Amino acid sequence: MRYAQGGGLTDERRVFREKLRLEAAARFIQGDENAVIAHNLRVKVRSVQRWRKAWSQGGPRALASKGPASLPLLSDELFTVLEQELTKGPVAHGWPDQTWTLSRIKTLIGRRFHRSYTVQGVAALLKRHGWSCQVPARRAMECDEAAVAGWMKQTWPQVEGPWRRSVPGSSSRTRPASR
Repeated sequence: MRYAQGGGLTDERRVFREKLRLEAAARFIQGDENAVIAHNLRVKVRSVQRWRKAWSQGGPRALASKGPASLPLLSDELFTVLEQELTKGPVAHGWPDQTWTLSRIKTLIGRRFHRSYTVQGVAALLKRHGWSCQVPARRAMECDEAAVAGWMKQTWPQVEGPWRRSVPGSSSRTRPASR
């Protein structure tokens, strides 16, 4: 099963699903019906039907896991090289400032390894290897904290407006106050 976020089954979940399929194969031999097997294994009847068809054509080996749906484009060794490139900084790779963005990392991967990733794929790759989004450690030199605090205390409440109505409202269309 694949997900829109680019994920998939973990190794543990893949092993668990394989055990379910093999347990279903043992139940096929006993002659149990698909609906009973599906109820006992807590899966859909359609899944059991697919498993039974594969089992009847190829035996229990047809129900074995075939591994992950896709292999990562960058191996662990190549990711280590990517980390070394990232530590050099964006300026060393031709960008005007010291900010790594997902699109810049995507471009770097394309230039360095001749692999094509999407921006979401780069985010998943970095997250899989323990990286996270970071906010710059330094504040802008032009930032005046006292002015910001004053604006938040005096101006922002006027801009934001009240959270609730001062009198209770009505959602009824028959009451005149709601028209």
